[in-house]
Amino acid sequence: MAFVEPVTLKARGIALVPLSLDHEEGLRAAAADGELWKLRVTSVPEPENTRAYIETALKTADRFAFAVTEAATGTVLGSTSFHDILPGVKRVEIGYTWYAARCQRTHVNTTCKLLMLTHAFDTLGCNVVGWRTDNFNFASQRAIERLGAKKDGVIRGHAMRRDGTIRDTVMYSLRAGEWPEVRAQLLYLLDKPRD
Repeated sequence: MAFVEPVTLKARGIALVPLSLDHEEGLRAAAADGELWKLRVTSVPEPENTRAYIETALKTADRFAFAVTEAATGTVLGSTSFHDILPGVKRVEIGYTWYAARCQRTHVNTTCKLLMLTHAFDTLGCNVVGWRTDNFNFASQRAIERLGAKKDGVIRGHAMRRDGTIRDTVMYSLRAGEWPEVRAQLLYLLDKPRD
């Protein structure tokens, strides 16, 4: 039995459903909202590479990918994944996360992280959940830090960007003992009135 089994996670009008080739058109449309593939510090697929992006996600052994959707309509808003899944030490990372421009700075990311962290810690019994991001993806670093994750360090010269430059990778983690406080903060952020 796999450590991360196929599952649909739902809350606050958002559904994380197992990514499939049926999401190709929706993912392409979500990425087009903001032409997200033009950002050099993300892994958002170009329109013509959307199918290959899904196929790669589905065949990567230590990754479980979700389509982020509106629960009521099934409209695809983006994608996110558990990856670098280590069953032996009960650790997963959350990444390959991106959303249509219209969903950025809304409740969508906070809701997705609440769903994924709840599943990781409360269902899978993870000891640690990690994140990694490009050293120049400052928006992602701020979002991860807002979750309450701790910066573990930087791996220099770690990966290639789509433009051929070599990136440094900033690593973050959250331990199981920190989860109750982080859950309380995420719920607070989701429940507080919007300006």
